[in-house]
Amino acid sequence: MHASYPEPITRPIEPLRSLPFAFAKRHGVLLREPFGQAQLQVRRGASLAAVQEAQRFAGRVLPLHWLEPEAFEQELTLAYQRDSSEVRQMAEGLGAELDLASLAELTPESGDLLEQEDDAPIIRLINAILSEAIKAGASDIHLETFEKRLVVRFRVDGILREVIEPRRELAALLVSRVKVMARLDIAEKRVPQDGRISLKVGGREVDIRVSTLPSANGERVVLRLLDKQ
Repeated sequence: MHASYPEPITRPIEPLRSLPFAFAKRHGVLLREPFGQAQLQVRRGASLAAVQEAQRFAGRVLPLHWLEPEAFEQELTLAYQRDSSEVRQMAEGLGAELDLASLAELTPESGDLLEQEDDAPIIRLINAILSEAIKAGASDIHLETFEKRLVVRFRVDGILREVIEPRRELAALLVSRVKVMARLDIAEKRVPQDGRISLKVGGREVDIRVSTLPSANGERVVLRLLDKQ
């Protein structure tokens, strides 16, 4: 008789989850699977702690692929533009009954590591801004970045008025998320760009034309609301 041994149990490798956009952009790490080969793309100069946290998030040790900052930004754009439709669905599903001022205050501070499960807080803030603009009858939303301030203004009846002032450190993330939703190049910050977002806010279909403009203190964004109703 020949001894029989149980067949080894093989577990399929789960597909990589995307890191939260906020973490990937801030810390310079990106989980990718080019040609089916999982790897951790790392921006030159990224911290060891960020690399370790990304490996922990992936649930396995991945080979590192180092990229210069410009190349990393290009990969970041490619990775997160692909999920822009999912982002729009998240924004549509968050509802219109949101307290804009409270959200601007409660959006979590940016920590050193993965403190947030996803990017919902920023998307929630974007949705609240859009909802409030529609309720106010605004034609335009201006996201204006200054040296020490981030200001959101609405244009109502031709008059531009300040609505809220989120924390200055949210500026780059807020602008980047809007650019992802509008399918713009988040790596390009030196030239103006134009894009478009179509979504439902509070049950209403809205087309939004997005224009970005470089400035000395970061990009400024204008969103023109075109209500389909």
